[in-house]
Amino acid sequence: MGGERQGTGGGRGPWIGGALAVVALGAGGWALATADDPAPRTGPLSAAEIRGAADGFLDAWADGDTDGAADRTDDATAAGRALRDYREHGHLTPVRLTAGTPKGTRVPFAVRARFSYEGGRAPVSYDSGLTVVRRAGDGEPVVAWRPAVLHPRLVDGARFEARETTPAHVDALDRSGRPLDTRAFPSLAQVVDGLRGGSAGGRPGVELRTAPGGQVLASVAEGAPGRVRTTIDPRVQKAAEREVALRSDASLVVLRPSTGEILAVAGSGAKGPDTALRGRLAPGSTMKMITASLLLEKKLAAPDRPHPCPKNASYGGWKFHNVDDFDIVGGTFRSSFAASCNTAFITQAGKISDDALSRQARDVFGIGERWSAGVDVFAGAVPVEHAASKAASMIGQGGVRMNPLTMASVISTARTGQFRQPYLVAPDVDHRTLATAHRPLDAAAHAQLRDLLHTTATSGSASGSMAGLTGDIGAKTGSAEVIGQKKPNGWFAAWHGDLAAAAVMRRGGRGGESSGPLVAAVLKSAQ
Repeated sequence: MGGERQGTGGGRGPWIGGALAVVALGAGGWALATADDPAPRTGPLSAAEIRGAADGFLDAWADGDTDGAADRTDDATAAGRALRDYREHGHLTPVRLTAGTPKGTRVPFAVRARFSYEGGRAPVSYDSGLTVVRRAGDGEPVVAWRPAVLHPRLVDGARFEARETTPAHVDALDRSGRPLDTRAFPSLAQVVDGLRGGSAGGRPGVELRTAPGGQVLASVAEGAPGRVRTTIDPRVQKAAEREVALRSDASLVVLRPSTGEILAVAGSGAKGPDTALRGRLAPGSTMKMITASLLLEKKLAAPDRPHPCPKNASYGGWKFHNVDDFDIVGGTFRSSFAASCNTAFITQAGKISDDALSRQARDVFGIGERWSAGVDVFAGAVPVEHAASKAASMIGQGGVRMNPLTMASVISTARTGQFRQPYLVAPDVDHRTLATAHRPLDAAAHAQLRDLLHTTATSGSASGSMAGLTGDIGAKTGSAEVIGQKKPNGWFAAWHGDLAAAAVMRRGGRGGESSGPLVAAVLKSAQ
């Protein structure tokens, strides 16, 4: 004993047998019998039998001969199953098995193996042992099968389990292929972290454990880093970081309406980026972009047609008010939209079906569809509501939930007339399929909605913030009441040419005064 064997794919090691076999003659007596002799082998095991049985099993195992190794045990079925599990689920390949000096029928041996899983590799070394016994029936010397022969921790029905552990580090790149420095762009730290395991490539750490029990047998702590190019524009991101840093609890997203590319994601406070991409907040009057598109398509409103804007309006048992109870006497839908009149929308609630707003949001604006952006995002929700809750949804309250990403997408769709799913990583990087809307916005309604948003940006509730931006611009303000919160969340969405942005400032008050200057400053910096 004491020799080493390595997996070579060659033949089996030494084995006691062939034409002659050793049989016992009484206590301590031995004689040779021919292979044709049917008498089973009996008596104590000789050193040669112990050595032959152990060497045969270890050599077959090292060579990957699962059936051959299993046949050299007293339970070939169970041993074969365990040896296959060692290779297929433990992802272990014996490299060297070295037998030690037997102690009676017990043979210790050392294992040097290689653990290979999901591209990660690690050496594995441990000591084990086997016991040689006579097989029932024919008395052949074989290994007494126990799972612990393969590994001493395989007891009580345990099995091997390989799994990924800590995600691999990701080297995120900007749209030009330069590294994104999260020290310079702290808002992107959580965003980059969200790339792990998705489109970033690379390789996470892996480990081999026993199950149940969870004892770690081998591990590859460090995976290979991934590299992924994002759509982030460092110039726009720098402006976004600068502006949110000046404000409390603000989040912002900048898109390119013509493509859906996410150019910047920024947030102040620990949860800023989460709010920007995955927040679930009532959007207030910025929701009126979707509601207005529905009313325009259904001919329930037109920009320059007279439209009611009373101080208050009731629907479903609730009374809805305008901010400061203002009204517009003899006004048009354009004047109501530009001033963000709540009651101009509430008065139309009885003219649309309960599911009309939800279908409009999904079919035209892609809200609630499965967005595949390269990171986890919340694609908004506009549930089917009834009675007063339906009316509340029309003005962005009730069960409607959005975030800066979804509202930047909504105003992008309002500008172009066609939903283009926002994304942070190009779909061809990992062969994703982007979400699509069921249909574009009706051409006439699209032209009218753009006109309304342009009016709001130039002479309506958004004009103060948008001052200094000219040409192709549009905007919408919003304030969302939150139970138990003294000041509403302030929302603002706008576009300037082929740039669109949306922001929310929690407890900021009116959107035109809180989030408006933030959005406008970023759009101006990106000119």
